[in-house]
Amino acid sequence: MPKKVDHEARRQEISEALWRLASTRGLDGANLRDVAAEAGISLGRLQHYFRSKDEMLLFALQHINRLAGERVRARIEALPEEPTPREVLRACLSGLLPLDEKSRVGVLVGAAYFARAVYDEPLRAEAKNGIPQLRALFADQLRRAAERGELPPERATEDEAMLLISLVDGLSTYVLLDVHGPRTALRLLDLHLAHLFGTDGDADGAADAPESSGAGAGAALTSDEGPAPPSRPGEESAKAAGRA
Repeated sequence: MPKKVDHEARRQEISEALWRLASTRGLDGANLRDVAAEAGISLGRLQHYFRSKDEMLLFALQHINRLAGERVRARIEALPEEPTPREVLRACLSGLLPLDEKSRVGVLVGAAYFARAVYDEPLRAEAKNGIPQLRALFADQLRRAAERGELPPERATEDEAMLLISLVDGLSTYVLLDVHGPRTALRLLDLHLAHLFGTDGDADGAADAPESSGAGAGAALTSDEGPAPPSRPGEESAKAAGRA
């Protein structure tokens, strides 16, 4: 009896081979033949799963976005049973930073995608797809904080939510450029949240990651969707983060 092939898993493996190449040479430097060799399959086999490089790139971007959402969900699930809006925001925002090898690869490849997406309409549509939802959900957490008296009401806006997204994008970029390491990025995020919420802040959790921004980004990423986690405050933020 022929062995049953999990086509979705195989497409993800090919995507991860693409990421390993893209993390060291960019997307333009990763052709189909090289990706096939990296994935340990023939070019013809790769083309059985993806008819073109553009189709492969789009699927790989969607997959990497799903992984980002899973990373954020994992941070939210590690919070207390009823997390505060500030805790949810920190979990979501820190989950988007390149704090370890896996997330560094994801952010690095995401940066390569964004550079290409400026000139590629399908990739641009996918890259920007989740930003409005993420902004709205962050704004909702800010409004919850204002209702609880934890945040000045004038700071509970979608503009403030967009500034949070932009802050993480900037911090991530500078980690990739070795301007600062993951630990400093997390400390600066905590410093901004302290200013935003009007507290002294103690950069809690800044020791979660080593200061070094990491070595080579060649490690493979794997993921199983698994059952949906139980609904908790901020869960939708995590889902949107995966589409950002």
